[in-house]
Amino acid sequence: MTPSSDEGRARTRPAVLDDVAELAGVSAMTVSRALNAPDRVRPETRARVMAAVNKLGYRPNPAARQLVTGRSGVLGVVSFDTTLYGPASTLYAIEQAARQNDYVVNIASLGALNRRSIGEGVERLRAQSVDGIVIVAPHESAADGLRHLSPGLPVVAVDAGEDIPVPVVMVDQRGGAVRATRHLLSLGHETVWHLSGPPNWIDARGRVEGWRSVLEAEGRPVPEAAAGDWSAYSGYRLGKRLAGDPSVTAVFVANDQMTLGVLRALREAGRRVPEDVSVVGFDDVPEAAYFWPPLTTVRQNFGEVGRHAFRLLLDRIQGTEQEGPRIVEPELVVRESSGPAPH
Repeated sequence: MTPSSDEGRARTRPAVLDDVAELAGVSAMTVSRALNAPDRVRPETRARVMAAVNKLGYRPNPAARQLVTGRSGVLGVVSFDTTLYGPASTLYAIEQAARQNDYVVNIASLGALNRRSIGEGVERLRAQSVDGIVIVAPHESAADGLRHLSPGLPVVAVDAGEDIPVPVVMVDQRGGAVRATRHLLSLGHETVWHLSGPPNWIDARGRVEGWRSVLEAEGRPVPEAAAGDWSAYSGYRLGKRLAGDPSVTAVFVANDQMTLGVLRALREAGRRVPEDVSVVGFDDVPEAAYFWPPLTTVRQNFGEVGRHAFRLLLDRIQGTEQEGPRIVEPELVVRESSGPAPH
């Protein structure tokens, strides 16, 4: 017997809250509480509700969730230049942490980081009823924008320095540079040259400070740092200058992409790595272990940065945040690109 069109429609329509309530044997209000405020529902009741949700394929209505909880379940991220490994990895980690906790992430990608662009990005996300915003702001010009945000919306910053009025999650860039520089000195090198990132980037400035502090503390010569733009080409261009100087035996480079250019410049000049020149990078991109030679570098744990940023924002949304920045410690990963100083 062929079912009627009404029966077919009844079978194919999306499940609603009342359907879940009927199957679970509870009220619609209890279903809503189990989904949006699980601490207010007994574990066995929530288990029945979730079993019904899974069986029916029920998808909660965001508008209904916001009506019950006063929250949209949507977070915003303001980011800049997500083509770079660091910002892209941080954004991915935040999205992963949010997804695991049933939050959706909306992104405002900026062409520049300054007071105006950050304000526009925040207002664009605010119009989407986000519960809070993470601002990935590793550029010093972003600090002014963070100081002039409209009040009333929870905000957390990533890699934005400490002198700002919002909670911050950051990698200890200075500490990572200290580890890299000490490693090279421990191999017997007289001093360490440094190719930095752009000087208006907070991360680059921290790495310069860490490198210089070790050389000064050890009473070693402090060569002038040369600034690149994070690209492999800038590393190649600056690396050609160093390759022609036989006194250069150890180089600390501010990121792995620039390091790739340095390795090519040294190879073209006939300088062997690490026999003639030891090289250390920063970031530990997935390809670093497959550079030739495999790259010694400072690993940033972007997964931990993203989890910290999400948790700190959630604490702010719930009014339970703690004072002070969240610091993520980097790790020196030693591979074949660094070795004893040549005799």
